[in-house]
Amino acid sequence: MMVGKMTKSLVLLAVMAGIASVAMAAETAAPVGGDYLQQEPAPHFHEVNTDFMDKFHNPMEGVKMGLDVRLREIYARNIFSLNDSFGDGAGWGTGEGNWNNYHWQRYRTRWSTKWAIDEDIDFNTRLTWEFWGHVAPDESFSSFLNEKSYDFDEAIFDHMNIQIRNAFDMPLTLTIGRQDIILGTGWLILDGSPADGSRTIYFDAVRATYDLSETSRMDLIYVQQYDDEAKWLKPFNHGAVDDRRHTTQYQDERAAIAYWHNKLTDIHNNELYYIYKNEENSDYAKSIGRKGNDADIHTMGTRFFGNLDDNWSYTAEIAKQWGDRNGNSLRALGGNSKMTYAFHNDIKQEIHFGYEYMSGDDPDTSADEQFDSLWGDWPQSQRGGDLQSYMFTFEGDGIGNVVNIHRFGIGHSFKPAKDWTLLTDYNALWADENSLPAGKNPSGAPALSGSGNFRGHMLTGLLTYQCCKNFRTQFLVDYFIPGGFYESPSGDDALFARVNMEWTF
Repeated sequence: MMVGKMTKSLVLLAVMAGIASVAMAAETAAPVGGDYLQQEPAPHFHEVNTDFMDKFHNPMEGVKMGLDVRLREIYARNIFSLNDSFGDGAGWGTGEGNWNNYHWQRYRTRWSTKWAIDEDIDFNTRLTWEFWGHVAPDESFSSFLNEKSYDFDEAIFDHMNIQIRNAFDMPLTLTIGRQDIILGTGWLILDGSPADGSRTIYFDAVRATYDLSETSRMDLIYVQQYDDEAKWLKPFNHGAVDDRRHTTQYQDERAAIAYWHNKLTDIHNNELYYIYKNEENSDYAKSIGRKGNDADIHTMGTRFFGNLDDNWSYTAEIAKQWGDRNGNSLRALGGNSKMTYAFHNDIKQEIHFGYEYMSGDDPDTSADEQFDSLWGDWPQSQRGGDLQSYMFTFEGDGIGNVVNIHRFGIGHSFKPAKDWTLLTDYNALWADENSLPAGKNPSGAPALSGSGNFRGHMLTGLLTYQCCKNFRTQFLVDYFIPGGFYESPSGDDALFARVNMEWTF
């Protein structure tokens, strides 16, 4: 055990030393290829500019179309349990195998259209189809899944809205229907349908954006989100009840959002918001024996962001919550901040530092102090890559729901060659409260110490190839080393690795 701990420490120190040495070397080394970053990009073979594509993009007057394709190959280990032996002998009903090794593919295609009904009125749609392939590295697990299987799933409209500009002859834009909504950094408002992963992020909403002045605007938004994805628009090939996707964390949601954007000076900006969110256990959840939240959550917050000088930029956000959740009085606090230093050299080198806080539930009070991330249940890169979306599953309300943390992070990025960017991140994670009892989590995994607060070390590497607007490839690796917040057998390292390719036509 002592040797294993020493090995983990040495690995951590080596990675941190590597980050520091890369930063120092990048700053002092001569730029590769001189001023290549200032050259006009040459046409790339991924850029499809043909008569056929021109006709596809503009098939008739007033109609525009687009297409994008995303392919992913994913391997993951211990991402839920932090336990190498979790599930041994269970084997998904076979009596063999292990539940910890995951290997799958995701293939997503989206077809979008914009119909110009009038000079200021558009009708927008986007049809999304994502199917999965499953491969398991463990032999007995693979045999259970017939070595490789495909789930062709369904196609769903994740955009279906009317947008009206200059409504009522005012500087007002109305967007009515199914749409994507990302406010601020997306810390609290980004993914309206977190339960289906990154397949969709839509909100069923009415959004009014009013330009108060040249430097200020207000968003007023009403959201009506159902856990049953077919409540408004039934997907194509919608399967049997026990095989259907759901979109929220087992609850129906109503919300009202007021979000003020204000440009304070040429280099400083402010956002101020109030969010009311109502959550009720959904019929879908009841039908499968699950339980969502029963809550009324009020959130008030503000974010300041901008530039301190030519090199330093910043963002700092804080939010207070109150209300009730599952019969308990809710009072919680959260914050998120980041400082970035840009060297403005030929290799686009940057270093960033971050701190994030989400209060945990104090077990010594009758109130509920756990901060709710609202619609922030997505793999936020500030915390690493995708791994953090899975490892909190048994503590929060589902995949993507990160709770009860202090996070200190440092990262570095630069362009080692034309079209390539390398990002390395280190995050140290703590729990704000030990609100769950020692031993197994009520959901079954992972096992918690009930005493230590240090969650562990998150190491991330992201290599991106971006040749042009039409094509991008990413190589992501997350590696997590558990700390004293967990206890044996949940002290094993976790790994998440992903290759991502995207074409936009």
